[in-house]
Amino acid sequence: MTDQAVPVQADPEKIVPNTIVPKRKLQPLRRLMPFVLRYPVRLGLTVMFLLISAISSLSIPAMLGGAIDEGFIEQNLENVGRYGWLIVGIAAIMAIASGARFYFISVIGERVLADLRQAVFVHLLQLDARYFDTNRVGELTSRLNGDVGVIRAAVGSSFSLALRSIVTIVGALIMMFLTSPVLTLAVVIIGPALLLPVIAFSRRLRRMSRRTQDALADLSAMATEMLGATRTVKSFTQEEVQAGIYGARSEDSYQAEIKRLGARSMLVGMVIFLGTSAIVFLVWWGARAVFEGTVTAGQLAQFLIYALMASGALTNVSEVLGMLQTIAGSTERLTEILDTEASIKDPANPVALPRPPLGTVTFDHVYFGYDTGGAERVLTDMNFSVASGETVALVGASGSGKSTTLSLLQRFYDVTGGSIKVDGVDIRQVRLQDLRQRFAYVEQEPTIFAGTIAENILFGKPGASTAEMEAAAKAALVHDFVLELPQGYDTLVGERGVMLSGGQKQRLAIARAILKNAPILLLDEATSALDAQSEQLVQQALEHLMQGRTTLVIAHRLATIRDADKILVLDAGRIIDQGTHDQLVAKGGRYAELARLQFRLDDIGV
Repeated sequence: MTDQAVPVQADPEKIVPNTIVPKRKLQPLRRLMPFVLRYPVRLGLTVMFLLISAISSLSIPAMLGGAIDEGFIEQNLENVGRYGWLIVGIAAIMAIASGARFYFISVIGERVLADLRQAVFVHLLQLDARYFDTNRVGELTSRLNGDVGVIRAAVGSSFSLALRSIVTIVGALIMMFLTSPVLTLAVVIIGPALLLPVIAFSRRLRRMSRRTQDALADLSAMATEMLGATRTVKSFTQEEVQAGIYGARSEDSYQAEIKRLGARSMLVGMVIFLGTSAIVFLVWWGARAVFEGTVTAGQLAQFLIYALMASGALTNVSEVLGMLQTIAGSTERLTEILDTEASIKDPANPVALPRPPLGTVTFDHVYFGYDTGGAERVLTDMNFSVASGETVALVGASGSGKSTTLSLLQRFYDVTGGSIKVDGVDIRQVRLQDLRQRFAYVEQEPTIFAGTIAENILFGKPGASTAEMEAAAKAALVHDFVLELPQGYDTLVGERGVMLSGGQKQRLAIARAILKNAPILLLDEATSALDAQSEQLVQQALEHLMQGRTTLVIAHRLATIRDADKILVLDAGRIIDQGTHDQLVAKGGRYAELARLQFRLDDIGV
């Protein structure tokens, strides 16, 4: 069993390491701008068609005002028809421009979302193991999928509506001023009275939106965890208990969403009431102006239509503000990931590893603790070296630091003291990809992906040929059982390899490592899941593979490491003894005690 100590899981809502917290309001939305500005041609076409559509729509009330004054008031049917045809032509232009505008803004929105999701996913892959120790995978998946989904549901339509509404409001105000400066004065007075409460209320809505998304993420994290461990849940008959916990969290999510919807409904209702009241006031003021002879009936009708357009646009803006607050909350959660810097990264001036590879490993007085302060040490003064082609085994009780040693070697974590060298180079001076290409790693509980058998083996070397893949499969004793399957190497193994037995999954992982053909092998009890017969055959394949290669192997079953060149005995993160099997047995120390538990007295020569 892997003895790597895992820190206590942190609450992702409270702790996000190395995260820059964005300012409030709609500040997070600015982070979307670089993604939008990648497509200037589409953005330019969107703005062009937006202006054409807005100008066209603003021209119609002017035509209608002329039709009233020159047609209806003067009872001139010819003028009514002339203005009618002009309005139809303008409407055709507006329809084409509106459709084109909607298409281009929607395409930009989808492209931005795809780029954003890709950027977040790539950044997550670059973050170090410590980040995933303190953040639940289900919660991160919720951000990657759920939050991007929230943005997708709103970004195309909301941004398009926001742009159109803003242009409409500005254009309507200009036309209103040209129609009647006196009536426009009333709008200038009323406008701020409408906008100020809307803006103030929308800030509160953003905070609610963030809480809603956090509640959904917590729900998603729990579902991912429980559905990934259904057999354990059933084995401990925890269905009802976990269903109750999920139901409680689901209710929390529901209540958070209800509060957000209630606040948004109040915002929309407030704008509709204030806007309608303003229109009534304008009708009264306009009627008074007509009675006094300062404006004509056509100008009043024209002005009121512009006022209605501005009012409708303002209502749209209020809805968009509510939606943008939701988008801002989701965007903030995504940018928190993008703003998190990996604590383990490539050096500024990387040093190249020797070629051809030497296959040497050196631990030079290494100290390590999982907590950043290093208060709890997992490894203390770890000091050993592995020569090229040498096989070194790590032995010790669970929690002694064996798996941690392999994790540090691959630089999943950085040492807190001392140094680790591969081929004579400090691993902190090497590009991570170059370093990890030197290792082939077989875990005790191998990761099998939800694909085909071929895809899982090729994970070790994606560009390998079919012949190379099959050769690796034969060496790991995978080929024979694959031939018995109806679809052979194209057989789907299910999520986490659920369709395979434990031994088959282990051999599949070994085949993947064989195919990678790295100079240094890391085996974390690689044969533990095999039956006696398969273990013997796979051990022979591994021994053949290890010839000429450096191997570090973690072993609980001492029979698998009797022929190792060196055995390191670990206890509480320290090397307390080392030597060959025979030397350690002769010393009569901790290793000899372990050996007596696993071998008969005559087998160990005692």
